[in-house]
Amino acid sequence: MRKKTVLLRGPVLTRSGYGEQARFALRSLRSREDLFDIYIHPLQWGQTGWLSETNSERLWIDQKIEKTISYIQNGGTFDISVQVTIPNEWESMALTNIGYTAGIETTKVAPDWIQKANEMTKVILVSNHSKNVFENTKYDGYIENVNPTTQEVERTPTQLETTVEMHAVNYPVKIYEDLEPLKMDLATPYNFACVAQFGPRKNLVNTIKWFIEEFHEDADVGLVVKTNVAKNCLVDREACEGRLRGIISEFPDKKCKVYLMHGDMTDKEMHALYVNEKITAALSLTHGEGFGLPLFEAAYTGVPVVATAWSGQLDFLCDEEGKENFYAVSFDLNPVSEEAVWDGVILKDSMWAFPRPQSAKSKMRECIDDAKSGKTEKYCQIASHLMERFSEEKMYKQFVDAMDVEDGFDVESWLDDLQIEEVE
Repeated sequence: MRKKTVLLRGPVLTRSGYGEQARFALRSLRSREDLFDIYIHPLQWGQTGWLSETNSERLWIDQKIEKTISYIQNGGTFDISVQVTIPNEWESMALTNIGYTAGIETTKVAPDWIQKANEMTKVILVSNHSKNVFENTKYDGYIENVNPTTQEVERTPTQLETTVEMHAVNYPVKIYEDLEPLKMDLATPYNFACVAQFGPRKNLVNTIKWFIEEFHEDADVGLVVKTNVAKNCLVDREACEGRLRGIISEFPDKKCKVYLMHGDMTDKEMHALYVNEKITAALSLTHGEGFGLPLFEAAYTGVPVVATAWSGQLDFLCDEEGKENFYAVSFDLNPVSEEAVWDGVILKDSMWAFPRPQSAKSKMRECIDDAKSGKTEKYCQIASHLMERFSEEKMYKQFVDAMDVEDGFDVESWLDDLQIEEVE
């Protein structure tokens, strides 16, 4: 049977959440190279940097990009497109078009997203939160038609809602053999790791302030902030240092420590961060996540998690019965802050989670107290469960199954493969 030509369009070479999402989709396709002839159209993603390391996957991607350029220049077409980006940018590019997105961190999506989704053959999302928000967003509207008799425009009430088939497929775990802990010069024996960019959604400024307020008198506790503003250059590092110093200056007598970690890190190095013996827990007081990849990485490496109890991270921080396997910070759902509004992406009248300051401080304190008394095991034991539940084999299969592109009988391929014996 003829392989299906598949074009993956997305930021596959960028250091971003969407970049990791694109690479997961690509790896899923590679797991079934018996079905797919793969082509790649790389996109940039905002101000994020590009992958610099050279490995077998990167060499393979580069070869596929070169192959794609030649194929398109010679008039090649595609059976399937997999488009990894925000829905505004989805297009009809093949016979079958699959939209694959993550960026749903609020309680509703834009009308354009619904319209674009309904133009796709299928839509795949990274979490049940994203899927539920998409499916539950509805808009009242009208269909306008001209009356052939009176020539007047008549408006019929209708509802704009998602009609396309949607699937939620989570990310897989990654396993690194003989992983050495990342070397860090930390003066404090108990430390939170917070991986987040400065910006309204990640709530990083409040996270740092609430940490300092809670551990103001505790010289044994630190916060490692892995962050950047835009691209990981020297100017960006200086900007991050300036922002951190500005926040810390409000607490001149603090005894706790705040550390800056800046610059590009490989996936393996990020895992090595979490297995350092001085990293006590991962901390995220975000307003909302499509999935929450840094928290996922922390959880399956065995690190306890302190996080807002809302949005995409609940897919893995809770078990199948909904039991919370983390230090769950309570929250209120309120309209997004004005500075977060992003036309067509984050809507002014949408809502997301606002972690309650006292709950955040209480859960951070509980986590450190548990660590000091050796009681964090109850939140560490989920690692083996996640390794089995979100294995690469299972997640790749789920993604390909969600595509559902295997046809039944291919006459053309059957004729090509048919062996006819000449009768004398």
